[in-house]
Amino acid sequence: MGEWWNSLESMTKVFYTMATFFSAIFLWQFISSLIGLAGDSDLDMDVDADLDIDGMDMDGLEAVASFRMLSLRAILAFCTLFCWATAMYRGSGMVWTRALLLATLWGLAGWVLVAVLVWLIRKLAETGNPRLATCVGAEGTVYLDIPAEGAGEVRTLVSGVVSRIKACSAGATAIPSGQRVTIIRMLDPTTVEVQPIE
Repeated sequence: MGEWWNSLESMTKVFYTMATFFSAIFLWQFISSLIGLAGDSDLDMDVDADLDIDGMDMDGLEAVASFRMLSLRAILAFCTLFCWATAMYRGSGMVWTRALLLATLWGLAGWVLVAVLVWLIRKLAETGNPRLATCVGAEGTVYLDIPAEGAGEVRTLVSGVVSRIKACSAGATAIPSGQRVTIIRMLDPTTVEVQPIE
Protein backbone atom coordinates (compact mmCIF):
# COMPACT_ATOMS: atom_id res chain seq x y z
CA MET A 1 0.00 0.00 0.00
CA GLY A 2 2.82 2.39 0.93
CA GLU A 3 4.64 1.68 -2.33
CA TRP A 4 1.49 2.31 -4.35
CA TRP A 5 0.85 5.62 -2.55
CA ASN A 6 4.45 6.77 -2.97
CA SER A 7 4.30 5.97 -6.68
CA LEU A 8 1.46 8.45 -7.24
CA GLU A 9 2.12 12.02 -8.34
CA SER A 10 1.32 14.77 -5.85
CA MET A 11 -1.87 16.03 -7.58
CA THR A 12 -3.29 12.49 -7.73
CA LYS A 13 -2.65 12.18 -3.98
CA VAL A 14 -4.52 15.46 -3.47
CA PHE A 15 -7.53 14.12 -5.39
CA TYR A 16 -7.52 10.85 -3.40
CA THR A 17 -7.40 12.88 -0.16
CA MET A 18 -10.25 15.13 -1.30
CA ALA A 19 -12.27 12.09 -2.43
CA THR A 20 -11.90 10.51 1.02
CA PHE A 21 -12.90 13.78 2.70
CA PHE A 22 -16.03 14.28 0.56
CA SER A 23 -16.95 10.60 0.91
CA ALA A 24 -16.86 10.89 4.70
CA ILE A 25 -19.09 14.00 4.67
CA PHE A 26 -21.49 12.42 2.17
CA LEU A 27 -21.71 9.21 4.22
CA TRP A 28 -22.22 11.13 7.49
CA GLN A 29 -24.94 13.30 5.92
CA PHE A 30 -26.69 10.25 4.45
CA ILE A 31 -26.63 8.28 7.73
CA SER A 32 -27.72 11.28 9.82
CA SER A 33 -30.65 11.83 7.42
CA LEU A 34 -31.70 8.19 7.82
CA ILE A 35 -31.69 8.34 11.62
CA GLY A 36 -33.14 11.87 11.79
CA LEU A 37 -30.13 13.83 13.08
CA ALA A 38 -29.97 16.11 10.04
CA GLY A 39 -33.48 17.44 10.46
CA ASP A 40 -34.35 16.50 6.92
CA SER A 41 -36.25 19.55 5.74
CA ASP A 42 -37.15 17.85 2.49
CA LEU A 43 -39.66 15.80 4.34
CA ASP A 44 -40.37 17.06 7.86
CA MET A 45 -40.28 20.83 7.78
CA ASP A 46 -43.24 22.36 9.58
CA VAL A 47 -43.56 26.08 8.79
CA ASP A 48 -46.37 28.46 9.67
CA ALA A 49 -47.30 29.93 6.30
CA ASP A 50 -48.48 33.20 7.86
CA LEU A 51 -45.09 34.21 9.29
CA ASP A 52 -43.95 37.62 8.14
CA ILE A 53 -40.47 38.82 9.03
CA ASP A 54 -39.61 42.43 8.12
CA GLY A 55 -42.16 42.35 5.30
CA MET A 56 -40.80 39.12 3.81
CA ASP A 57 -43.51 36.62 2.88
CA MET A 58 -42.61 33.19 4.27
CA ASP A 59 -45.02 31.13 2.14
CA GLY A 60 -42.17 29.68 0.12
CA LEU A 61 -39.82 29.04 3.04
CA GLU A 62 -40.34 25.28 2.98
CA ALA A 63 -39.61 25.08 -0.74
CA VAL A 64 -36.46 27.20 -0.33
CA ALA A 65 -35.22 25.00 2.51
CA SER A 66 -35.87 21.86 0.48
CA PHE A 67 -33.98 23.31 -2.46
CA ARG A 68 -31.07 24.17 -0.19
CA MET A 69 -30.86 20.62 1.15
CA LEU A 70 -31.22 19.22 -2.33
CA SER A 71 -28.35 21.41 -3.49
CA LEU A 72 -26.17 20.36 -0.55
CA ARG A 73 -26.66 16.68 -1.33
CA ALA A 74 -26.13 17.22 -5.04
CA ILE A 75 -22.92 19.20 -4.50
CA LEU A 76 -21.58 16.51 -2.17
CA ALA A 77 -22.40 13.81 -4.72
CA PHE A 78 -20.71 15.78 -7.50
CA CYS A 79 -17.55 16.48 -5.49
CA THR A 80 -17.28 12.90 -4.24
CA LEU A 81 -17.61 11.28 -7.67
CA PHE A 82 -15.52 13.93 -9.40
CA CYS A 83 -12.60 13.51 -7.00
CA TRP A 84 -12.71 9.69 -7.02
CA ALA A 85 -12.93 9.53 -10.81
CA THR A 86 -10.09 12.03 -11.30
CA ALA A 87 -7.84 10.19 -8.84
CA MET A 88 -8.54 6.77 -10.38
CA TYR A 89 -8.17 7.92 -13.99
CA ARG A 90 -4.91 9.72 -13.20
CA GLY A 91 -3.71 6.74 -11.16
CA SER A 92 -4.17 4.54 -14.23
CA GLY A 93 -2.06 6.93 -16.31
CA MET A 94 -4.77 8.76 -18.26
CA VAL A 95 -3.88 12.27 -19.47
CA TRP A 96 -5.22 15.16 -17.37
CA THR A 97 -7.66 16.63 -19.90
CA ARG A 98 -9.38 13.30 -20.55
CA ALA A 99 -9.37 12.39 -16.85
CA LEU A 100 -10.98 15.71 -15.86
CA LEU A 101 -13.57 15.48 -18.64
CA LEU A 102 -14.64 11.96 -17.68
CA ALA A 103 -14.58 12.85 -13.97
CA THR A 104 -16.85 15.84 -14.65
CA LEU A 105 -19.31 13.52 -16.42
CA TRP A 106 -19.27 11.17 -13.41
CA GLY A 107 -19.85 14.12 -11.08
CA LEU A 108 -22.77 15.42 -13.14
CA ALA A 109 -24.28 11.93 -13.25
CA GLY A 110 -24.09 11.77 -9.44
CA TRP A 111 -25.63 15.26 -9.17
CA VAL A 112 -28.60 14.26 -11.36
CA LEU A 113 -29.05 10.87 -9.63
CA VAL A 114 -29.16 12.44 -6.16
CA ALA A 115 -31.56 15.16 -7.36
CA VAL A 116 -33.92 12.54 -8.82
CA LEU A 117 -33.74 10.32 -5.72
CA VAL A 118 -34.51 13.22 -3.36
CA TRP A 119 -37.39 14.32 -5.59
CA LEU A 120 -38.80 10.76 -5.61
CA ILE A 121 -38.51 10.47 -1.83
CA ARG A 122 -40.29 13.81 -1.46
CA LYS A 123 -43.09 12.68 -3.79
CA LEU A 124 -43.49 9.45 -1.81
CA ALA A 125 -43.76 11.44 1.41
CA GLU A 126 -46.36 13.73 -0.15
CA THR A 127 -48.55 10.85 -1.32
CA GLY A 128 -48.57 9.56 2.27
CA ASN A 129 -49.78 12.87 3.70
CA PRO A 130 -53.14 12.72 5.49
CA ARG A 131 -56.18 14.22 3.74
CA LEU A 132 -57.39 17.30 5.59
CA ALA A 133 -60.98 16.79 4.40
CA THR A 134 -61.28 13.77 6.73
CA CYS A 135 -61.31 16.02 9.81
CA VAL A 136 -64.30 18.17 8.79
CA GLY A 137 -67.02 17.68 11.40
CA ALA A 138 -64.58 16.36 13.98
CA GLU A 139 -63.78 17.94 17.32
CA GLY A 140 -60.37 19.20 18.36
CA THR A 141 -58.50 21.33 20.85
CA VAL A 142 -56.91 24.71 20.13
CA TYR A 143 -53.13 24.21 20.32
CA LEU A 144 -52.02 27.77 19.49
CA ASP A 145 -54.36 30.70 20.21
CA ILE A 146 -56.53 31.58 17.25
CA PRO A 147 -56.73 35.38 16.93
CA ALA A 148 -59.88 37.11 15.69
CA GLU A 149 -58.21 38.10 12.42
CA GLY A 150 -55.62 35.43 11.79
CA ALA A 151 -54.75 31.79 12.21
CA GLY A 152 -53.69 29.53 15.03
CA GLU A 153 -53.45 25.76 15.32
CA VAL A 154 -55.73 22.99 16.48
CA ARG A 155 -55.03 19.37 17.37
CA THR A 156 -57.43 16.86 15.89
CA LEU A 157 -57.62 13.56 14.06
CA VAL A 158 -56.65 13.76 10.38
CA SER A 159 -56.96 10.46 8.50
CA GLY A 160 -56.92 8.70 11.87
CA VAL A 161 -53.73 10.40 13.09
CA VAL A 162 -53.58 13.14 15.75
CA SER A 163 -52.22 16.18 13.90
CA ARG A 164 -51.73 19.91 14.35
CA ILE A 165 -53.38 21.92 11.59
CA LYS A 166 -53.76 25.60 10.82
CA ALA A 167 -57.15 27.01 11.81
CA CYS A 168 -59.17 30.23 11.63
CA SER A 169 -62.15 31.25 13.75
CA ALA A 170 -65.56 31.08 12.09
CA GLY A 171 -67.04 34.02 13.99
CA ALA A 172 -64.01 36.33 13.73
CA THR A 173 -63.58 35.99 17.50
CA ALA A 174 -60.41 34.98 19.30
CA ILE A 175 -60.27 31.41 20.64
CA PRO A 176 -57.74 30.67 23.41
CA SER A 177 -55.57 27.58 23.56
CA GLY A 178 -57.16 24.62 25.32
CA GLN A 179 -60.65 25.46 24.04
CA ARG A 180 -62.58 22.59 22.47
CA VAL A 181 -63.71 23.36 18.92
CA THR A 182 -65.59 21.80 16.02
CA ILE A 183 -64.06 21.85 12.56
CA ILE A 184 -66.77 23.11 10.24
CA ARG A 185 -65.06 23.37 6.84
CA MET A 186 -61.81 23.56 4.90
CA LEU A 187 -60.63 27.01 3.82
CA ASP A 188 -57.74 25.74 1.70
CA PRO A 189 -55.63 22.55 1.51
CA THR A 190 -53.80 23.46 4.74
CA THR A 191 -56.32 25.50 6.75
CA VAL A 192 -59.68 24.75 8.41
CA GLU A 193 -62.38 26.92 9.94
CA VAL A 194 -63.45 26.14 13.50
CA GLN A 195 -66.02 27.26 16.02
CA PRO A 196 -65.83 26.84 19.79
CA ILE A 197 -67.91 24.22 21.56
CA GLU A 198 -69.98 25.91 24.24
